[in-house]
Amino acid sequence: MVAGALTTPETLWSRVSAGDADAFAELFRAFADRVHGFCYRRSGSPEVAEDVTSAVFLEAWRRRTEVTMASDDAVLPWLFGVAANLLRNAGRKQRRYQRFLAAAPPPGVSPDFAPEVDDRVDVERDLRLVRAALATLGDDDRDLLLLTVAEGLTPAEVAAALGVPAGTVRSRLSRARARLRAAMAALGPTGGGEG
Repeated sequence: MVAGALTTPETLWSRVSAGDADAFAELFRAFADRVHGFCYRRSGSPEVAEDVTSAVFLEAWRRRTEVTMASDDAVLPWLFGVAANLLRNAGRKQRRYQRFLAAAPPPGVSPDFAPEVDDRVDVERDLRLVRAALATLGDDDRDLLLLTVAEGLTPAEVAAALGVPAGTVRSRLSRARARLRAAMAALGPTGGGEG
């Protein structure tokens, strides 16, 4: 994206609301990567992330005349909220994918590979542990953690995205982090992948 090429989200959304296809393309370019990243981290599946990202922007276009943005910063949290709802609706497909991941054997490591490969395997193992621990949490906890940690949203933005009162986000986040730590400790360093 060229610096200065993007108008503010509020102005952009006003143009989108009026049916401006160029503004919608600009909106997509501005936010698609962030929405896709959230969907991928939430689902663990590139295919699900692609499908849900497409559905989020289809929903944005369809609902453009009925959704009013309160501020310049409201577009991205709203898109994340739509993504979170669509991901919940895709729960059965997601659970099948998680079962597949759990059944897949971890990649083997040859001792003569370069240290960078060992590091990558360690990172992948750690990611599997985090994914496995996230999979033990409820949808609300996963969405809260991913929007806060992975997407870097403020508690107020998370509240807007998930439709919860802003005052409850911090306490729920604290409890969700504690549940994630407990799940990771229970799964151990292997990510619960033996079997």
